[in-house]
This record gives sequence, C-alpha cells and structure tokens, in this order.
Amino acid sequence: MIIDGIQLLAGLALLLAAGESLVRGAAGLAQGLGLSPLFVGLTLVAFGTSAPELAVNAIASLRGQGDLSFGNIIGSNLANIGLVLGTASLVAPLAIQPQVLRRDLPIMYAATGFAVLLLVDGWRSLATSQFDRVDGALLLVGFVVFLSVAGRDLMDREEGDEDEVHHGRAVAADVGWLLLGAVGLAAGARMTVGGAEGLAFALGVPELIIGITIVSVGTSLPELVTSIIAVRKGHIDLAVGNVVGSNLFNLLLVMGVTACLRPVPTPVGGAADLTALCGVSILLGLLARTAGNHITRSNGVLLLLIYCAYVTARTFGGVG
Repeated sequence: MIIDGIQLLAGLALLLAAGESLVRGAAGLAQGLGLSPLFVGLTLVAFGTSAPELAVNAIASLRGQGDLSFGNIIGSNLANIGLVLGTASLVAPLAIQPQVLRRDLPIMYAATGFAVLLLVDGWRSLATSQFDRVDGALLLVGFVVFLSVAGRDLMDREEGDEDEVHHGRAVAADVGWLLLGAVGLAAGARMTVGGAEGLAFALGVPELIIGITIVSVGTSLPELVTSIIAVRKGHIDLAVGNVVGSNLFNLLLVMGVTACLRPVPTPVGGAADLTALCGVSILLGLLARTAGNHITRSNGVLLLLIYCAYVTARTFGGVG
C-alpha cells in the first residue's frame, strides 16, 4: 500500500506539470494558426485529455473487464460535467459562447441519446443490453461525423493578420509542448489510477465502483488539471471546449473502440449511471443559459454537490 501511495502522489505531480505544458502548447497553437481556442479545446486538447480513457478502456476490454470499461466511460463524462466544470467555475465564472449553446452542446446531447438508443437495441431493457461490435462501429461513424462538423471551423475561419500568425518554428514549438503535455497527462493519469486502484483493491472495493469512481475520476484528472490551468490563465473557451469535446470523444471514440474490441455489457446500476449522465447534461445546458450565458460559482457548487452526492450514493449502494 505504501508503494501505491507513492505512485499516486508521483502521478498527481506529473499531471500538474503536463497540464501546464498542454495549455501552453494549445493556447500558442490557437494564436499561431489563427484558430479559435474553442475549436482547439474541442479537438486537439479533448483528444489529448481523453487519451487516458482510451488506453485504460482498451486494456480493460482485452482483459474482459466490461464493468470497468462501462463505469470508466460513463463515470468520466459525469466527472467532466460535475467535477471538472464545477471546480473550474469556482476559479472563475465560465463564459459560454453562443456556438457552444447553438451547436456543441446539442451535438453532445445527440451523442448521449444515440448511445442510449444503441444500448437499448430494439426492445431490450438497459438491464440486459450491451454495446456490441456493430454498436461500436456506429459510434465510430458518429465520431467521424462530429469531426467533420467541428472541422468546418477550419474552413470558415478568417485568415489572421500576418503579424499575428507565428512562424513555422514557433508553431513547431507549440506542437511540441502540446504533445509533451498529452503524453505526460496520459502517463500521469496511468500512474495515479494505478496507485488508486491498488489502494482500492487492497481495501476490497468492487470493480464497478472502482470504475465509476476512482478510475473515472482518475482518468478525468487530465481534463480537471487542464481546465483549471486554462481558466487561471484566462483561456475560458479552451476549458469549456475541452470538457464538451472530451465527453464526445469518450462516448463516440473510446466507447466505439472498446466495443469493437469486445462487447461492453450494461453492469448492475448501469441504467442509473446513464440516466444520471443524461440528467446532468441537460442541467448543464440550462445553467449555461443563465446569468448572461455564464456558469457562475454558485452553478459550479451545484454541479459539484450533485456529482458528489451521486458518487456517494453509488459507492454505498444507494443507487442502481
């Protein structure tokens, strides 16, 4: 247990350093290429911070740990909204751009609803359903559609002033910081999750609960660290885009790849987890339209309380 604790602390330290690197590279790249920080957050940063979920779930799928895979993906999306956005809004109120309300949040709703429909699969109930390989392929198709929609920002953007666009060497440096941060986040998250898992297994915590709590929070640490650092540096769009994009990556890419490797069944309590995810997603949209399209500190406290209450209920058997 001592080694697990040391690994946990070392992983958290690496996460902080890698988060700084990722935000530095992403912000510089957005400025250097004339891209909006929101687009960078939705795509490049979201992919970098979703890498831990992809790695953890691919390994879990190959090992036949379906409960861990399901709990990690759905739990990560719950953590992104409740924990990550809730905490980030305590640092500073989060301004929500009209594009997020008009396009990005509806896409996230559509992806969540699509996943639920695939899981029900006709007349089966959620309690006896699974994401099979066909479902996984359809989710990956949905991911390609999302990328094509997001990619329109590249084609519609206005060319920046020559004086404002970085030269090739500066762009290459930004890409280097971005890649270094992504790799560091993946490694740090893996170390953190490994240490936390070791402690949890030693204490006899069930696999599903580990997935919905420790692993999901652990693999959401890149989003949490990156979003907090981005908000502290004034890159609000980068933080919001990171969370929305990461949820889309998790549902469409990570679940799609995982189900293609091996079908992912609905574990006990999985229906409650999906229902909770739909509920907090809708709540996020409602909160984002209040206070002049800002997620205020009081909104953040509400999101955090809801997330903590649900995780506590799941952990101690009150839900599902």
